Amino acid sequence: MLYNAPRAATITAKTDCIVWRLDRDTFNHIVKDAAARKREKFETFLSSVKIFQSMDPYERSQIADALKSEHFKKGDHIIRQGDIGDKFFIICEGEASALKKIEDSKTEELVYQYKKGDYFGERALLTNDSRAASIVVTVSLYVILYQFSRKN
Repeated sequence: MLYNAPRAATITAKTDCIVWRLDRDTFNHIVKDAAARKREKFETFLSSVKIFQSMDPYERSQIADALKSEHFKKGDHIIRQGDIGDKFFIICEGEASALKKIEDSKTEELVYQYKKGDYFGERALLTNDSRAASIVVTVSLYVILYQFSRKN
């Protein structure tokens, strides 16, 4: 159904069973409807994020199509200082702290608190620098992210 191609195999029941069936039109409607709802949700959210407000709706829709969501729990490290970065994060719900080791210190200092609508990780996308700070979840959160390949 995904690729509009002939069946790749024959399925034969080994025992009596009950099978649910979904036709192509219904399947396509469900998939397209879910994708449209996701896009609308992300577009609405992106229009409230400062960095995306100057973009036109078409540009935001292109970004919305590329976004994925991730959930993190309190105490999770989203990124670690020094790691290579290939993701840009936008906080949808929850809070996180940016912690940075200053010079050769073993302790980390709080340098920033992130909340809904804040974003981080953009520097790694613009430059090939490693992560400048660690980001740790302080209140369980949901983020949307954009991931890219350095090969592109």
